[in-house]
Amino acid sequence: MPFRTHRAPPPAAFDDRARSASIGTLAAAFCAGGALTLLALSSARTARAGTIAGPADGAPLMRAPLQVVAPVDLKRYAGLWHEQARLPNRFQARCTGPVTAEYTPLADGTIEVRNRCILADGRFDEAVGSARVVPVAGQPGAGRFEVRFAPEWLGWLPLVWGDYWILKLDRDYQVALVGTPNRQYLWVLSREPRLDDATLQAELDYARTLGFDVDKVELTGR
Repeated sequence: MPFRTHRAPPPAAFDDRARSASIGTLAAAFCAGGALTLLALSSARTARAGTIAGPADGAPLMRAPLQVVAPVDLKRYAGLWHEQARLPNRFQARCTGPVTAEYTPLADGTIEVRNRCILADGRFDEAVGSARVVPVAGQPGAGRFEVRFAPEWLGWLPLVWGDYWILKLDRDYQVALVGTPNRQYLWVLSREPRLDDATLQAELDYARTLGFDVDKVELTGR
């Protein structure tokens, strides 16, 4: 669930990305994109020159692409989910208490995403965004989505969309493992506010087999 938060008045009832982006943030993102492009070009030249550099952390040079659950029934997946664990990320850095994500399918085929968390001072943070289905060839209903928390008028910019891949989902739609294809983001979600230890560990063990750095995971549903 790419997650960004922004400060908001406490909601009546019990996060991922800020739901708006400043001009400065966008400019920084474009600059970062340019830097990454130059880095990629430099790496390509190095490879053509016959020098192959491996990852600095000793990770394998190649990892199998992640697969998503298919098909996913959006009507069954909709509703409230409780975060149980996550890899640390800057979008949720201020979240210190329970985190929830609520998904509501809309008539236009998109999904409303409403993320909430509790801050250190006891207040709530909430972010409301939109998710869209990303078609996967040969896999109708695949659990691959993109989520946006920036304003709708910025929706044409690729950089405002974040990956949301359902990597594991039980048949009763009670526990879900969500991540991103670069393996930098990971969440364990459940319908219950607290998932039993054995089930949570099984989800994390599976995530490890997929190449996620589970040793860095924060347990947030405890």
